[in-house]
Amino acid sequence: MTREKTICALATAAGGAIGIIRVSGNNTFQIINKIFTKDLTAAKANTINYGHIINAHNDIIDEVLISVFRAPHSYTGEDSAEISCHASQYILNTVLELLISNGATLASPGEFTQRAYLNGKIDLSQAEAVADLISSTTKATHDIAISQLKGHFSTELHTLRDQLLHLTTLLELELDFSDHEELEFADRNELLELAEKTDKRITSLAQSFETGKALKAGIPVALIGNTNVGKSTLLNKLLKEERAIVSDIHGTTRDTVEDVITINGIQFRFIDTAGIRQTDDTIEQIGIERTYQSIERAKIIIWLIDDIPSPTIISDIQNRLNNKKLIIAFNKVDLPEIKEKLTIFQSTTSSALAHPYTSIEISAKGDYNIEKLEQVIYEAANIPEIKENDIIITSARHYEALNHAHRNISRVIEGLANGLSGDLISEDLRLALNDLSEITGGAITPQETLNNIFAHFCIGK
Repeated sequence: MTREKTICALATAAGGAIGIIRVSGNNTFQIINKIFTKDLTAAKANTINYGHIINAHNDIIDEVLISVFRAPHSYTGEDSAEISCHASQYILNTVLELLISNGATLASPGEFTQRAYLNGKIDLSQAEAVADLISSTTKATHDIAISQLKGHFSTELHTLRDQLLHLTTLLELELDFSDHEELEFADRNELLELAEKTDKRITSLAQSFETGKALKAGIPVALIGNTNVGKSTLLNKLLKEERAIVSDIHGTTRDTVEDVITINGIQFRFIDTAGIRQTDDTIEQIGIERTYQSIERAKIIIWLIDDIPSPTIISDIQNRLNNKKLIIAFNKVDLPEIKEKLTIFQSTTSSALAHPYTSIEISAKGDYNIEKLEQVIYEAANIPEIKENDIIITSARHYEALNHAHRNISRVIEGLANGLSGDLISEDLRLALNDLSEITGGAITPQETLNNIFAHFCIGK
């Protein structure tokens, strides 16, 4: 499928030495020829051509390099070109104006990728991966986007789709040719086994969304503890900048402060919270309440201690931990009096804390064990090692579609187990197929089912 209009757009961000303008469409080279000192009509695909951009008066606008891509072997599947010129705002705007005045149209946001999808170069999931790749901020999110862009997720979905189509085909055969006693079909046990295998993989993909969401948005880490325990100092040390206010005055941090750090390629969203203590200060009390809210939405809790916490505090925090990972960091261990309190805590108080935890001794001000703490935080996240071919779901749209497919396949499994008629089961299979197709784009048609029947079975030769 080729679009009628030829589009153009600036493909690089402002700043830098070089700017790139992309052009795509049937008339790409006819338009460029009007403003370029060389004729690109016969230019070979995948070549770079040197020349000058000129206006109607033959004034030189800039010396440029133009990369030539021929349909269908281009990003959009159309004739395309990339004009590399100097990144002067005047030059870039002038080149765009010349292209538009000679027949091109300014591209809408995402239109190049939309054309790639419409021309069958990529599917919907790969199109979404382009945006994820551009916005990736860590190695983990980059690797996930690259994997999806390469089509690993699409390939997996096509495999699942083929399995469901095979199930549908067998049921359609059963319905359409049931009067032919000589025909043999796979028995219900085999169909049930295939349905359960497919559902297991769909469920596994859906479950990866929790990891994907955490990697994409950053894993939330709440930094809690008494006032003046060193939370802001520790946060600044982890961030390697003075982000949070540090003061000897109790209750300085009256609201949550959030910032992001990257540890071993994984992004963590740190939340520095107000100190937990009894106070009559209304504003400070609001900050403490927000601390408890931060605990609720965090995946990892770092409880910073420089004293023996009261039984009330221990009980209060423990009741809010649920399934969260807890790290107890004993701060200021370079001070002798803190060492003594640490010994008492380890021998007595720790037994009152039923929730499992990892402990570490640090000195935020003295920079002691900070790197080790980072490693402990990374391990607490329990993020599986992501390899190139691993599939991690990061899109809520994909997650929803997979869940819908799971529900429909579950009904298929239940129907097969209970001996329901093929027409009822077949309807749930079609719904599951459509759910998966929503991710990549397209849907299973009756014609496709019919073609599959004749491709895999010999009916009347």
